Amino acid sequence: MCWKCGKAITDTPPFSRDAVCVSCDADIRSCMNCRFYAPGSWHDCAERVEDAVRQKDRANFCDLFQLNPAYKSDHAPRGGAGSPDRTGSQNDTRTAFDQLFKS
Repeated sequence: MCWKCGKAITDTPPFSRDAVCVSCDADIRSCMNCRFYAPGSWHDCAERVEDAVRQKDRANFCDLFQLNPAYKSDHAPRGGAGSPDRTGSQNDTRTAFDQLFKS
């Protein structure tokens, strides 16, 4: 599933560096579509990589790339296509915080 638009990726591995989503033209072979993408980890990757990829949404040459079979919508940037509406959960969290520290 494409990290940007949420549409199914119909191409089969291995993915070339210039492969793009047929729906939104986002690069398929990018950190955002990788099963090892782990924001907050070393270089935002669950695998040991030596060189950081700066643009996570752009195609790269990483040999470890594997399409994420269980795409998680929290990989999408806030406000981007494919990201869930988190307004309700943010309000719930804020309300709980306010109640906890209410004087």
